[in-house]
Amino acid sequence: MDIFRLKKTASGEIKRAQDLKALNTLYKKYLGKKGEVTQVLRSLKNLPAKKRQLLGKKANEVKNSLTILFDKKARQLKQKAVKEMEEKEWIDVTAPGKKPIVGHLHPLTQVKRKTEEIFQQMGFSVVEGPEIETEWYNFDALNIPKEHPARDMWDTFYLKNGRLLRTHTSPVQIRYMEKNQPPLRIIVPGRIFRHEATDASHEINFYQVEGLMVDKNVSASNFKAIIEEFFKRFFGKPVQIRLRPSFFPFTEPSFEIDISCLVCGGKGCSTCSRTGWVEIMGAGMVHPAVFKAVGLNPKNWQGFAFGIGMDRLAMMKYKINDIRLFYNGDLRFLQQF
Repeated sequence: MDIFRLKKTASGEIKRAQDLKALNTLYKKYLGKKGEVTQVLRSLKNLPAKKRQLLGKKANEVKNSLTILFDKKARQLKQKAVKEMEEKEWIDVTAPGKKPIVGHLHPLTQVKRKTEEIFQQMGFSVVEGPEIETEWYNFDALNIPKEHPARDMWDTFYLKNGRLLRTHTSPVQIRYMEKNQPPLRIIVPGRIFRHEATDASHEINFYQVEGLMVDKNVSASNFKAIIEEFFKRFFGKPVQIRLRPSFFPFTEPSFEIDISCLVCGGKGCSTCSRTGWVEIMGAGMVHPAVFKAVGLNPKNWQGFAFGIGMDRLAMMKYKINDIRLFYNGDLRFLQQF
């Protein structure tokens, strides 16, 4: 190839190079160890002296010219790259900052902490225990006989090792009374498990807080006063409640406590099964058989026990009409709290 035609071709390609990578490829093509200009210079040794001198001079001029052209183009491309980067990464330091997204507690956790705070203010201690239990603590010690429906596999999750997932937090009350002498007042918050169909007001696992107060002269009226005070503080206003006679093996007498549905204002909705009332808890005076199971003489001690569904407390407080919303992980729901 004619050396000046080679220069013209190389110059055109250098000017059209769009980035440093392309320019580097062209440099290797023309001025690299195996480049076309380099090959011309190496071939001079085979030419006659006069022709070698003439062609060598021309070849060096082309090499120097292309070198200058490469350097100039490299500076241009570097400046272009820096400018593009600055435009891409430019930050207006005077602009207001973006507020970072801050996490927050799950609504059930908020309810749990509020419940613990209120009862602690009323002199109750917070006690916790295992979620996997034995039949003794979950049933026998609580005066629940072998033939009781709660022991059916369709109500309780049994494990292969003979244990079970607790159906209430009452076993912790038994464990506590075994190691602590009255007088005592405790609450037991925690997760429990029930083998049942799910719907707007039922789940297979949910949260419960149970309470126990034992002393020489504890009565049902003490319970009523405490639970009314709790609801008043929890909801921030007086709440209408009603006590209905009921049956629990571990209390005698027993009663259910309903509160006026705060989701619909007592008019009737899916949360309250169209009744205007929501069953919020069960309670009663501790059965003598339970005291005997933990080594206490029922002639010397008496007390009350109760259990509240914290999920239902949250539903009432935040006017949520479906318990399943707490567990489906939908951020559109959780971010409201």
